Amino acid sequence: MKRLLLLTPVVVCFLVPLACDLQKTADQLSAETVMVGTMLSTPDVPFSPEAVAGFDGGTSPDGGQSTITIPGQTAAVVFLGTRKGADSAPEGLTGATVALQINSTQKVALSADGAGAYSRNNNTDTTLKYQDGATYEFLADHQGQHYVGQVKDAPARENIPALHPASGVVRMAANTELAFDRADPPSGQDRTLGFVTVVPVSDSGQQGEPTYTNAPKVPLDFLKLVAVPTEWRAKHVSIPSTAFPTSKQTYLVIFQSVRLGSPESDNLFLGSALLAGTADVGVVRTQ
Repeated sequence: MKRLLLLTPVVVCFLVPLACDLQKTADQLSAETVMVGTMLSTPDVPFSPEAVAGFDGGTSPDGGQSTITIPGQTAAVVFLGTRKGADSAPEGLTGATVALQINSTQKVALSADGAGAYSRNNNTDTTLKYQDGATYEFLADHQGQHYVGQVKDAPARENIPALHPASGVVRMAANTELAFDRADPPSGQDRTLGFVTVVPVSDSGQQGEPTYTNAPKVPLDFLKLVAVPTEWRAKHVSIPSTAFPTSKQTYLVIFQSVRLGSPESDNLFLGSALLAGTADVGVVRTQ
């Protein structure tokens, strides 16, 4: 620092922005507070149980077809915690005031769910809608500290042609792998993260428990994703055969295209995970 005092004013002007960035990075590296913030959305999924079953020779009693729409979901979730070590699970911080701010104009308050988790979804707040290209800020206030994480340019839905054959439904044998390639990203841009989830669905539109997902599940998994995101940026995506264990079963394959953001405030750990994305959904029917 003493050497900086000897530099000419012009040189100092050039170095100050770099010094500020380095100081911010140093502060974030040593910060103990971590944030995992996600703004994720899936679209409505219309399908006809009779049409899907028809691939197996089935028809409805009156020869007609019904259409069921599985409603889309949009949810903002924040975990605020304090880290105790590089490989240990962070401890949740309760009593915080947490909100999602959209394009610096709309602010949606998140409700406390306990253990450091806060959330809001479109079932309880119809104003919560995913917007392509939006800037999402995850805001938290806790014991006099203000924390900010941000995702810029929320991605649009990534179309996966393999999930949308001309027939409208992917036909395949049970216990069969499903694989496809993602399109190349625009020149100069990184490919977004790709999260895959497979969910069985009944003829009445009721969703069961996922049979497969490669998405992180707990805060520590999200923090590790920030450090090594390569797996989720791969061009080739392979869904294991175990994701489709039952014959004559309908499954939804949900492919979430997700952009990774960053902490903005100096008091938030550099490895905090901030994500926003929306999904393409395909219907699979096993034989």
